[in-house]
Amino acid sequence: MGATDYNGLLNDTFDDLAKQTENHEFKLAPKEVGCVTSVSAGVVKVSGLPNAGYEELLKFPGNLYGIAFNIEEDEIGAILLGEDSDINAGDPVERTNRVMDVPVGKALLGRVIGPLGQPMDEKGAISYEKRLPIERNATSIMDRSGVSVPLQTGIKVIDALIPIGRGQRELILGDRQTGKTAIAIDTIVNQKDKDVICVYCAIGQRASSVAKVIADLKENGAMAYTIVMVTEGNNSPGLQYIAPYAATSIAEYFMESGKDVLIVYDDLTNHARAYRELSLLLKRPPGREAFPGDIFYIHSRLLERSTHLSDELGGGSLTALPITETEAQNISAYIPTNLISITDGQIYLSPKQFELGILPAVEVGKSVSRVGGKAQFPAYRTIAGDLKLGFSQFEELETFARFGSHLDEETKQIIEHGKRIREILKQNELQPLSVVEQIGVLLALTHGLFDTISLENMREAEAIVIKSMAALPKEVQQSLYSSKGIDDAGEESILTVAKNALTTLQETE
Repeated sequence: MGATDYNGLLNDTFDDLAKQTENHEFKLAPKEVGCVTSVSAGVVKVSGLPNAGYEELLKFPGNLYGIAFNIEEDEIGAILLGEDSDINAGDPVERTNRVMDVPVGKALLGRVIGPLGQPMDEKGAISYEKRLPIERNATSIMDRSGVSVPLQTGIKVIDALIPIGRGQRELILGDRQTGKTAIAIDTIVNQKDKDVICVYCAIGQRASSVAKVIADLKENGAMAYTIVMVTEGNNSPGLQYIAPYAATSIAEYFMESGKDVLIVYDDLTNHARAYRELSLLLKRPPGREAFPGDIFYIHSRLLERSTHLSDELGGGSLTALPITETEAQNISAYIPTNLISITDGQIYLSPKQFELGILPAVEVGKSVSRVGGKAQFPAYRTIAGDLKLGFSQFEELETFARFGSHLDEETKQIIEHGKRIREILKQNELQPLSVVEQIGVLLALTHGLFDTISLENMREAEAIVIKSMAALPKEVQQSLYSSKGIDDAGEESILTVAKNALTTLQETE
């Protein structure tokens, strides 16, 4: 190729470049970059971002993010969503022009994730359908329906005396190590084959505790319909603060798809402490017990998102079981009273009953369900009244009986019957019972079939009655789930089966 050909080729190339340059529009993308002025225990002060909005996501070096929390005239107070060890004064900070969001979708089922949506179970990356903001408005009143369908926990004392409905918020509270998490996990395990999706949110928990929960869920086949979100005690307070909001957005995705969802917050005491730490570092004024004044608001805006949607919006529901810890049985402390006033009832676990081996350690006198009774199966209502009355009479009389005073025969019978009620209400962990099994046992109890059984043989007698319920006619079993409830013939059928089953045990005593 000659020199002329080279020159012609070069001229053509430059002509093409000139044409492309003329037609190309150079777009300037403005970028607002600030600067870190100070770092302290998960809180960062940033200057140079005058247009940043409240709760906007900010990007720090090392792919670390934070949330703009205090918007002041000269600087922004941001909470870090990760460790602050690699952040130094002078580091650049970029705006992202979006709020914190979390991935949602069916692919999350069976996974263990962090509050940022990152996988924590070594099963690879998570595919998701879309992202939702972690902070969302609660459903308006006109878009809600009443609580009308029960959420069975599989625990006799709760399903019979403190029932929970789908769309309800039922607080679980008690001192440390009284079995609060066990009740929540039993409830998740009991949702197997009931078309209920479960979300377990661990807030600031020990890694060993979370590992046990996950192992229990796997062992009982519950991980297939459960999502576990984890923040550990050594995580930054920022991650602990956003965890329940992120978990709720994931749960809302399924609720808005028409599904029934159960979410467990374990526990909101740690959440409140993380928020208190952040607030005090950001120099927000402390109030009662050093918590800032808006601690009530952060929990109410979280729990108000649990509801039962109207049929026009798909009829899905989100049931919340928040857990909170009391200190020395003080349920009038700041955080417990806040949560009691926000929720639709509470299940109180007594350390005294726990020490006596009465498990689950539910104290019926201090526990209440303000909504679930309307959603409870009518079959339970035929026995719940007698059960509560018999148990409350027993607790009153047992105190007097300790003084050794002379008791008449009727009082002795009430006490002996009450002891059997207390024995029957005991239940082993991870052994939820079906509606048919619970009704069979409780009906036999209220009709005095266990009164002739010695206390030592009560567990064996209960197991015999539970096993015998499989022999009930199908129509009687189905009537226990119906809106009409159980009729006299069905009740007689259950009692006959239970009596026949207990005959062999009574003969051997």
